Amino acid sequence: MVAAPLLLAALQLTTQQVQDTSPFRALALPTPNVYRAADGRPGPSYWQQRADYTIAATLDPSTQVLRGEETVRYTNNAPVPLAYVWFQLDQNICAPTSVTSQLHQPPLVFGATSFDFSCGGFEGGVTLGSVRSAGSDLRYQVFGTMMRVDLPTPLASGGTVAIDVAWRFGVPEMGAGRMGRDGTLYEIAQWYPRVAVYDDVRGWNADPYIGAGEFYLEYGTFDVRLTLPAEYVVAATGTLQNPEAVLTTAERQQLARAVRSDTPVAIITAAEAGTPATRPAARGTLTWYFVADSVRDVAFAAAPNFRWDAVGWDGILIEALYRPTAVFWEEAIRMAQHTIRHFSERLYPYPYAHATTIEGPIAGMEYPMLTFVAGTSREDLHYTLMHEFGHEWYPMLVGSNERLYPWMDEGFNTFIDIEASEDYFRGTPYADTAAQAKVNMYPDHAIPGLEQPLSTRPVESRDLFWTAYQKPSLMLHLLRYEVLGKEVFDPAFRAYTAAWAFKHPTPADFFRVMRNETGVDLDWFWREWIYTTARLDQAVDSVTVGPDETVIHLSNRGTMVMPAELAVSFADGSSATVRLPVDMWNLGSRFQYHLGGPRRVTAVQLDPRRVFPDIERQNNRWPR
Repeated sequence: MVAAPLLLAALQLTTQQVQDTSPFRALALPTPNVYRAADGRPGPSYWQQRADYTIAATLDPSTQVLRGEETVRYTNNAPVPLAYVWFQLDQNICAPTSVTSQLHQPPLVFGATSFDFSCGGFEGGVTLGSVRSAGSDLRYQVFGTMMRVDLPTPLASGGTVAIDVAWRFGVPEMGAGRMGRDGTLYEIAQWYPRVAVYDDVRGWNADPYIGAGEFYLEYGTFDVRLTLPAEYVVAATGTLQNPEAVLTTAERQQLARAVRSDTPVAIITAAEAGTPATRPAARGTLTWYFVADSVRDVAFAAAPNFRWDAVGWDGILIEALYRPTAVFWEEAIRMAQHTIRHFSERLYPYPYAHATTIEGPIAGMEYPMLTFVAGTSREDLHYTLMHEFGHEWYPMLVGSNERLYPWMDEGFNTFIDIEASEDYFRGTPYADTAAQAKVNMYPDHAIPGLEQPLSTRPVESRDLFWTAYQKPSLMLHLLRYEVLGKEVFDPAFRAYTAAWAFKHPTPADFFRVMRNETGVDLDWFWREWIYTTARLDQAVDSVTVGPDETVIHLSNRGTMVMPAELAVSFADGSSATVRLPVDMWNLGSRFQYHLGGPRRVTAVQLDPRRVFPDIERQNNRWPR
């Protein structure tokens, strides 16, 4: 009587083991609910918080201090009351007591570019003047780059609270690689206390800012007034509300012409840059007033000697501001116009009134409507400028959590960069190698025992260049061309972008949109590429010739499954290309391809285009 239950248990265990080891087993995802639907789109009860800012700030170049006051109107759309609100105080990364300073965080190295998070030894940080609501002081606690503000009474679902904050900080020369100054040029970002995200997945996202992880922010309206010396020209997130006060008549006329022009217009020429003729006031200060809606952040740049080019596309004002000594930047405005057009046509229409790029010391950083760019060659300038503008779609438009999932931000962006580079440099060797460069990097970065999964948090990643940028771009490139095909992939990727525009998607949402739009179960693909460091090793084991057919014996010797492509050569001098779907591995790691007809096979080559990251190419050919 005991044998039957034991036998049943053994059978169940055996079955479970087979299911657990199948490369095609289901990926464990959160259960769909009213907030996030089974098709990957926002559910009928999806909600997210809203943060609207009114900011007045003054930048004093003589002391290099920025002072500001803000009112944040925070709306609680969550179905529960909130007793406190978390803020980000990013400038505390430059404080001597910061985690970054204490741990001596190493710089991020991306080829020849290095992002130093140490603030260059600058000892700074935020000094808070007051934190108040309705005229009363609020209790708050600062934990490094995060601040918890306790509310006098819990904020009910559907309620709004206004929180007033006054602060100041000294502007570091190199602000953790993402903002800073160079002489009289200022690129200012992460500069005001910002509300953290409270979402339906984790509640408060109060992860500290120590450098490698970027940002996760709420959407809202920004009403911003920036006061600087009168000789400064300012560019910022948002639409300029008072051009008559801060621009000359000629500049306003040129801007009006540029937005309707398909060819670049010089707003400030090289000869005019830095001269009094470019400013409506000779001395004192000017206040620049910007308003932006449906953005998650605001940044600005200022210098007294900008050259300023502008052009239009589809009603969007596209701008490039740069110092007269900047090399290659006269072409930047054409690069910017091409980029905005390309991504708008391929992905989702650019949603804002202007797209502006700034030359300066920051190698590359993105904010809504505004990017900071440097370049050491024409190709490098184009790539960085294009890449930073690509962030206007991911994550400025599709607001993923960069602190946890950089592959949904940097990876998506690096992927869409491939085709933009190919298009701009079409017909040149640079364009021809844009896609192949990703797979060529594989041996140098996908090192067994050292490589980490793409799901690794950025602050834990030892090779963020690979795990956040290059490998996910290779992943999506192969999905587009080798697994699904452009005709299937492109509409699905656009559907994901549209579904989560101005919202907060998670990886599960992306996976589900792609599965439902394409009709293809891709759990195997996401597991291998994102959650493991699986490696591909496909092989041609042998070829057997029979009287009626030839059989090509293939094997999958690695831990990754992928489709296969064969180039088959015949004795009569002809050849054929055979493409096999990933389903070839449904029954195990060996597959027999039956080639009908009497023709004799003389050679078989796996992956003849060398598009897959196969770790052992010696076994890809028969005969050896």
